[in-house]
Amino acid sequence: MTELKPLNWQPKPGVGMNVVRRGDGGLTLTFTDLSDATLADWYEFSSDHLIGSDQRVRNLYDLRQVQEIPEKAVRMAVELNTDPGTRNIRLAVVVSSDKVKAAIEEIAALSGGDSAYMGLFTDINEAEAWLGRPLDHIS
Repeated sequence: MTELKPLNWQPKPGVGMNVVRRGDGGLTLTFTDLSDATLADWYEFSSDHLIGSDQRVRNLYDLRQVQEIPEKAVRMAVELNTDPGTRNIRLAVVVSSDKVKAAIEEIAALSGGDSAYMGLFTDINEAEAWLGRPLDHIS
């Protein structure tokens, strides 16, 4: 088995994000807000994890507690999503509102074809089932 990349993340006061390593080697990021502190921590963490990313991974972003995605977050996500390392990521995003869903769809559209392979869900169990599919099945 391949050794897992260290998580290198610790919770910080005032940051509405939690990160855990998934059993399959990917990450689950759970957001409670998208404040400037949260966005800064997420951006730094995500950038660090894209450096040298050469393995296929499954990540889950749980945004069910987020009610709105600010334009700043959209710009940051598009920037990160166009990094070549994201091509190795299967990303399930779980949302609970149409407003957040529309923002995630905007990020996907603005990111172009070289970004993470993403699925958008309202049910976390469906997201997990989709992530559990073999990584060589891209649809």
